[in-house]
Amino acid sequence: MVTLPEEFVHETRQVLGEERFERYLQSFEEEPPVSIRLNPRKLKGSVADGSPVGDSFPCPSRFTVADGERVPWCEQGYYLPYRPQFTMDPLLHAGCYYVQEASSMFLWHVLKSLECRTESVEFATALDLCAAPGGKSTLLRSLLPEDCELISNEPMRNRFQVLAENVAKWGYPNHHVTNLYPREFVKSKAHFDLILCDVPCSGEGMFRKDPATIAEWSLKKVKQCQSLQREIVGDAWRILNDDGLLIYSTCTLNTKENEENIRYFVEELGAEVLPVETLPEWNITGSLLPGFDQPVYRFIPGFSRGEGLFLCAMRKYTKHRTSNLTKATHCTSTFNPLPSSSVELSYPQAIAYLRGEALVLPADTPKGLVAMTYQGFALGQVKNIGSRANNLYPKAWRIKTTHLPTEPPQVLKKIE
Repeated sequence: MVTLPEEFVHETRQVLGEERFERYLQSFEEEPPVSIRLNPRKLKGSVADGSPVGDSFPCPSRFTVADGERVPWCEQGYYLPYRPQFTMDPLLHAGCYYVQEASSMFLWHVLKSLECRTESVEFATALDLCAAPGGKSTLLRSLLPEDCELISNEPMRNRFQVLAENVAKWGYPNHHVTNLYPREFVKSKAHFDLILCDVPCSGEGMFRKDPATIAEWSLKKVKQCQSLQREIVGDAWRILNDDGLLIYSTCTLNTKENEENIRYFVEELGAEVLPVETLPEWNITGSLLPGFDQPVYRFIPGFSRGEGLFLCAMRKYTKHRTSNLTKATHCTSTFNPLPSSSVELSYPQAIAYLRGEALVLPADTPKGLVAMTYQGFALGQVKNIGSRANNLYPKAWRIKTTHLPTEPPQVLKKIE
């Protein structure tokens, strides 16, 4: 049985109530759900029941989820019956799917429900302000209009590198990454129609998935996070266009970082909280703050099928619309077209390439840059100089495990 901090137990029991809290405790004895989200740009018709999914992008073949159950609030999301060795699946590295916690995919339903707009204002520019590791950013990029410019930002340099990798692998144009603090966007005078603030938090909703977060928790940290969250949203509000949409989310359970912050944004910033239709069987919990009945959405482990999440959609309602994105944000594009020449790799060859090993290419392979593909999906490139091919797969992305299976994990399978 997991040992939780006494102060956390006392506070959370009061917030959730006895029945919810006991069910939450029981969830620690259960295996956390495993879920993935498909990439509609790279997969065509890639669903378990054979129905079409997403936009009709060119793709080398049709694929299905090998064994999964759809996440009800995200048409691209699937629960898997067990956790495969994802690292050893070249299709993951090719960006065909993203391993994402199911509750976080609720963002898909929220944006679909709001029809990717507030009133008559369509999203031309969007910002994910605290984006690493990239799950919600890649979800946004899959859903927003193709011509919408999306910036995914991460202030912490080490986390920024992970974000850049995941965005690059997802493979969409009009998607850029930045390594800036929120205040720097304010100084740049950039403005956005949509801003996602998935803010740093005390992480209570991830205790089951990541036990290390338990040792980091304290009431002092909760208060520190609350203050930081208000500062981040305050900066975001200044660069949000009139009639723009701000999505606020945390992965924590308490009301201080959630409902109390939303009440603060309503009272101090004039935010309008927007309702989103949900189904009872999703077991989403509304406001748990007495006297506060604005539409907010909380996923509680043990009730909803996922980890802890709190989310609220807010509109900035004012009379005049401001300017759009400026180039002062120093965006870095992550979309780089691959060479036209390609070589299809077997599974062992694909793993060798992802490990950074040298490859022997067919004798008729053109010299110069050549794309390496697996089941028709690009993994990266090499520089073929004739006698050998220099592996150009980024060192930071390379597989480091010494355990090399002979067969790929069965996450996706081709429709024959």
